[in-house]
Amino acid sequence: MNAHALAMTAYGAPSAACKSPRSVEYEVMSRITSRLRAARDANPFVFAALADAMYDNRKLWVELALDLAAPGNALPQTLRAQLLGLAQFCLRHTDAVLKGDDTADALIDINLAILRGLSGKGGVP
Repeated sequence: MNAHALAMTAYGAPSAACKSPRSVEYEVMSRITSRLRAARDANPFVFAALADAMYDNRKLWVELALDLAAPGNALPQTLRAQLLGLAQFCLRHTDAVLKGDDTADALIDINLAILRGLSGKGGVP
C-alpha cells in the first residue's frame, strides 16, 4: 500500500473544497456575532460571556484593520478608509461596553451589516 492509499484509509477523502477568504470571514464574523447576541440576551445577564465575545470581536476587528491597512489590499482606497473608520469605532465602542457605559447593540448591528455585504444578499443573516 502506498502513502496516498494509507492516508486515504486513515483520513478518508476530503469532503469539502477549500473555502474562499470571504466565506471564512463570513463564518468567523457570524459565529462571533451569534455569541454577542446570546451574551446580550442571556437571562440573567452574564457579563463574563459578553466580555469573552467582546474580546473575540475586538480581535476580529483588529485583524480586519490590519488587513485593510496592508499595502496589498485590493479594495478601493475609499472603501478601505471607511472600513478602517468603522474598525476604529468598533474598538472604541467595545471599551465603552466593557466599562458598562453602553450596550453591544451597535456592534451587533455593524457586524450584521458586514455579514449582509459578505453574503452578497440584502437579507438579515
